[in-house]
Amino acid sequence: MSTFAKRERLLLADLLETVGPDAETLCAGWLTRDLAAHVVVRERRPDAAGGTLVKQLAPRLEKVMAEYTAKPYGELIRLIRTGPPRLSPFQLKQVDEAANIIEFYVHTEDVRRAQPEWTPRELDPVFQDALWSRLERLARLLGKGAPTGLVLRRPDGQTVVAHRGTPVVTVTGEPSELLMFAYGRQGVARVELVGDADAIDTLHESKQLGI
Repeated sequence: MSTFAKRERLLLADLLETVGPDAETLCAGWLTRDLAAHVVVRERRPDAAGGTLVKQLAPRLEKVMAEYTAKPYGELIRLIRTGPPRLSPFQLKQVDEAANIIEFYVHTEDVRRAQPEWTPRELDPVFQDALWSRLERLARLLGKGAPTGLVLRRPDGQTVVAHRGTPVVTVTGEPSELLMFAYGRQGVARVELVGDADAIDTLHESKQLGI
């Protein structure tokens, strides 16, 4: 049975192929070619991928990213479709699901929502539950830099505290949209914010959400 991570992987590859290498994305400074290179480096070059979190590795990541960005765009898409190397831990279904559902969902939306006249995807409830499960685990990491208290709430009332503080802003939406918001894509997330007006404005403009 296909996993959600595999499904989102193929959707991302198809979308990247459709829009081409020079399309805009929601990732500041990245065109689709850069995003594709990032996905491949993350899976295939663990020696460099850690540079996203470890400052000492950042120069190596920059060098490796430049090498992969220079590869033929079609090759990058092929590598995304075929997935990680045979001995990679990402080959394990459990690891793939844990690490890649959000990665591929968010980056697919990074491409989709940067295009003119995009429309929201219809996502099935099981997938929404899977996204919520991961959002619950990641909420405090994603919201640690929030300039206000931050509560994330599903339409059915399930909530998770992403950041403790005052004043508190409550963001309500489907898990897929809450993820986009918590990952710093506030401007394109279909959510409702409730709280102090100034706090809402501050949170919407914050560049500190996400990893």
